[in-house]
Amino acid sequence: MLNVVRRDDELLLDLLNTAPIVDGVKADALADDAAAKGWLDDQGAAGTTPAVARAVRDAIASVVRGEKAEVLQPFLAGASRTPAIDGQVVRWDLKPGKAGEFAVRCVLAWAELEELAPGRLRPCENDECNLFLLDRSRANSRRWCSMATCGNRLKARRHHQRTTRT
Repeated sequence: MLNVVRRDDELLLDLLNTAPIVDGVKADALADDAAAKGWLDDQGAAGTTPAVARAVRDAIASVVRGEKAEVLQPFLAGASRTPAIDGQVVRWDLKPGKAGEFAVRCVLAWAELEELAPGRLRPCENDECNLFLLDRSRANSRRWCSMATCGNRLKARRHHQRTTRT
């Protein structure tokens, strides 16, 4: 059986989307330490403290929304990557520094997305939504985290506004 390694961009997106707005109220999956530890264990990040997970999520979310990337520097302090040959491939060994491997992996995933797919990681355009999306479409035209929820609601709202004005 083939072992599939979870891509860090998917991990990053899942982390960013741990604080959705449900029925107008922010529901944070990492707010409760016990629930956060369970979530982190499920992501293969056992040993990461909930406080670090919340801090790196909030910092990356603020950068995706337009804040300067310098807020991510504390998570990279003391971190380094070293190349090593493993059979016929080069792999990079990560030494995470003080923030821990999970935080560094998330920041590096954000940096790689910004380099290879700039602007593809972004917040949902629904102002009442707190989720993020990673646009993998060819045209880079995706606007909502979900067409079924946010996209449909906003299109219906705009249609209602147009028809009530005329």
